[in-house]
Amino acid sequence: MATTESQLEDQEPGAHAEGDTADEAVETRVGWRYTLAKVRRDATARIGFYIVAIVLFIAAFAAVDSNLSRLTFGAVSDYAAAEALPIFDHPTRMPPPGEGNPNQPPAFLDGGTLSSPLGTDPQGRDYFTRVIYGSQVSVSVGIFSTAIGLIGGTIIGSVAGYYGGRIDDVLMRAVETLYAIPPLVLIIVFIVFISGGSPDIRFAVVGVGLTFIPVFARIIRSRVLSVREMDYIEAARAAGVKDRNIIRRHVIPNSFAPVMVYATLQIGVTILIVAGLSFLGYGAQPPTPDWGEMLRIAHGRYMHSNIWLSIWPGLAILVTIMGFNLFGDGLQDALDPRIKE
Repeated sequence: MATTESQLEDQEPGAHAEGDTADEAVETRVGWRYTLAKVRRDATARIGFYIVAIVLFIAAFAAVDSNLSRLTFGAVSDYAAAEALPIFDHPTRMPPPGEGNPNQPPAFLDGGTLSSPLGTDPQGRDYFTRVIYGSQVSVSVGIFSTAIGLIGGTIIGSVAGYYGGRIDDVLMRAVETLYAIPPLVLIIVFIVFISGGSPDIRFAVVGVGLTFIPVFARIIRSRVLSVREMDYIEAARAAGVKDRNIIRRHVIPNSFAPVMVYATLQIGVTILIVAGLSFLGYGAQPPTPDWGEMLRIAHGRYMHSNIWLSIWPGLAILVTIMGFNLFGDGLQDALDPRIKE
């Protein structure tokens, strides 16, 4: 008997150690640190993250530099950094008559110069600068439009899924009605109606965001329908926690993973949609640099005489969308519990 007790005493510390190790292993496989670690180990996600980080940095620089007058209360003029750096030029200012070199080819072709590595546009403005500053409009519009759809869809989907019944029926029927209208038609009608016939990129942001609300609402609602039946939700109700606090603190955070993945992928789609609106004349207006507007001008007048005017903004759109899609795919794999290491 003594031997048995001594053996049990010898085994108990090991047993506790194994149990603690198992608990620690479980803890390390959940949470944002574990998710970020999986994203870092995914080569596809890393490539997408690097592309997105570079594009966001360029867009942030362009946004700050193009709004310096507003940010400094008039002390510094807009595009001051662009004028100070030799590689840049003012993206909207027309060269004086007789100056500049319209339709100059890229630097790697005959007739090109290193001062304008991507050539110049038909007005003689540096195309490299135009492409760099065009990222401000395309990326910021993509992010803000997705944010509008994400916030609106999360609120509607959470309320509809949590309460159910008549509230769910009313909200989801309204969402499905909006979803039944072709997105491009809805966006153009919204822009024309709100702007009074004077298209502006701000109206395009809101219009695109509204068309995303139904998709986000349906995704978040499907998750909330399962989350609301969990034990911790019942415990919160029994403890007298208000419904709005349960939705805000428990329901939305535990239903957000698939929505975040879809939002990351949707930013790339938004950039493409906004570029298409600018191409049709319903987005950014000249002389504001925008990839879609640059494609419209290049395609309409100079497609055959200078194909590079179409290649550079098209390539910028392609790389940006690819970056967000690669990062979104990697994030989806990291958040999918069915994928094990």
